[in-house]
Amino acid sequence: MKASNGLLKEMWKQRAAYLFLLPKLILFILFIVIPVFWAFLIAFQEYGYSGSKWVGFDNFIKTFESETYRVALLNTLKYTVITVPLNIILALGLSTLIYPLGRMSQSFFRGAFYLPTVTSMVIIAMVWRWVYNYRFGLFNYFLDFFGIPPQDWLNQSDTALWALIIMSVLIPPGVGIIMYLAAMGSIPESLYESAKIDGANSFQRWWRITVPLLKPTTLYLTMLSLIGSFQVFIQVILMTGGGPGDATETVVHLIYKTAFRDLEFGLASAQAVVLFIITLIFGVVQYRIMYRKGEE
Repeated sequence: MKASNGLLKEMWKQRAAYLFLLPKLILFILFIVIPVFWAFLIAFQEYGYSGSKWVGFDNFIKTFESETYRVALLNTLKYTVITVPLNIILALGLSTLIYPLGRMSQSFFRGAFYLPTVTSMVIIAMVWRWVYNYRFGLFNYFLDFFGIPPQDWLNQSDTALWALIIMSVLIPPGVGIIMYLAAMGSIPESLYESAKIDGANSFQRWWRITVPLLKPTTLYLTMLSLIGSFQVFIQVILMTGGGPGDATETVVHLIYKTAFRDLEFGLASAQAVVLFIITLIFGVVQYRIMYRKGEE
């Protein structure tokens, strides 16, 4: 009771700060908390424009019995398992190369790598559609240079998902580079000087000092990338539409089709809830593995 009174008194002292935070909090409740809570409720209903009916776990049973959902989940997992580590390694490697440069060069590369991050994914997808074009695409131009016949990258079931994965990996990880560079700047130079006196070479200093001290940043970026990969959608709808067949179908694209094409909002909500739980499990496992390694 005393603790709660103390908390209230402290909040009252900082009332000006809380007042500035209030609009953001209201928007967060209106557009995040309430829709998520509503989605959980709809997942247990047969929901439509004309009304709704409570159906219990029927939507979840349909979700787990759906072959299309299992394929979409497998594609999403494959996409996540490949793109997340590669994006983190790429961001760390590029940051390591940029950090020793002078201030002007660093600023140039920060801007150059961050620019694609603020570019609309729609524009990026349109550029990559040209890159993968069967008749005049850049990829097939290089294949022709080596005498390999052209491939219809986005319309073949064995290459379409890989085309999306390659695209996601080759988009510069601007956010990761910015965060790694900032984290590298906070590492004391005295650690490197001590290691140099002890005879450690450049790679040993990077591996034994830089990489371990960047672990909190790596953990944060991994969590962000993990959530983003599970929610992959724009690339799919713009470049392949989930095809050919279900070759590039992902869970979020399937949720979109179930809700807005088939108008089965209850089933779509159940699919979304299952994806939320899977993402949560992956996030917790990832956090505990990296947190324990950090403690060791």
